[in-house]
Amino acid sequence: MATNFRSIPIIDISPLLAKWDDPNMAGDQGVGEVVQQLDQACREAGFFYVKGHGIPDSIIKEVRNLTHKFFSLPYEEKLKIKISPAAGYRGYQRIGENITKGTPDMHEAIDCYREVEPGMFGALSKPLEGPNQWPINPPNLKQLMEEYTSICTDLSRKIMRGIALALGAPADAFEGKRAGDPFWVLRIIGYPKVSHANGHDMPENDIGCGAHTDYGLLTLVNQDDDITALQVRNKSGEWISAPPIPGTFVCNIGDMLKILSNGLYESTLHQVINSSPKYRVCVAYFYETNFDAAIEPLDICVKRTGGTKKFERAVYGEHLVSKVQTNFVKEDELNS
Repeated sequence: MATNFRSIPIIDISPLLAKWDDPNMAGDQGVGEVVQQLDQACREAGFFYVKGHGIPDSIIKEVRNLTHKFFSLPYEEKLKIKISPAAGYRGYQRIGENITKGTPDMHEAIDCYREVEPGMFGALSKPLEGPNQWPINPPNLKQLMEEYTSICTDLSRKIMRGIALALGAPADAFEGKRAGDPFWVLRIIGYPKVSHANGHDMPENDIGCGAHTDYGLLTLVNQDDDITALQVRNKSGEWISAPPIPGTFVCNIGDMLKILSNGLYESTLHQVINSSPKYRVCVAYFYETNFDAAIEPLDICVKRTGGTKKFERAVYGEHLVSKVQTNFVKEDELNS
């Protein structure tokens, strides 16, 4: 459970990455130190920075650079990949179109999901069926983001092996039927410098993204290096800033990991307020369980928390579809 943390820890995960596929990784001293740090961070804050992740800084920066280029395009150009239920809730969202707890968020975004073929997960996945929508400009955005997603998926799997060990489970506890075929979500997000929706008449508020928890296992946040906007709430209700640290990702755990850990780890509330005079971008990658996985507390975590399951069984895909549909505002409501 979250504590009254005052800052977010930084973890060098390079020892974990060096041994992630070693059958004896749990006995390695360097891995053990990383695992201990992951455990403390997940218990106390639910958030941590990772360095030593091995992803080239050139790719991390180019992802942000192309994101800035897309959001600087004319509004009419961005609307060519407009999000809609018919498009599987994939594509461009205008400012105010994403809803958090009933309030429009002051950001614009491209929403992407792992692509779902018709009938892939039966009726469960029907609302999300279809390909992602990518703009023509910038011309290499699709290729870069698909490469980036693959890299983030690989990195997240390795971090989750460390978190599995931190819970006292086998390193592969989050693979197989739980997350051996992980779903993923990518949100390419832009936060205006002021609460005006690029000339469009929108509700006025300063919240770029309202207070929420994430849905899945692990989130990797790639944010602009020079703007502090992400805030994390501690146990006392104080909002603690997560300033950008060049060369790192901000990581946080999601609702599915909270369930799997039987509450040992908390999916912490966070929000975004861009009070900077500059436009801010953030590319958030969400590593999830298998889409149709039935998630319930791990036996080892139940034992460690008194022997009683604190959470009911949850199907990840149901959880995600419900959240996606709740957070999406229809065009007629947006203009009312």
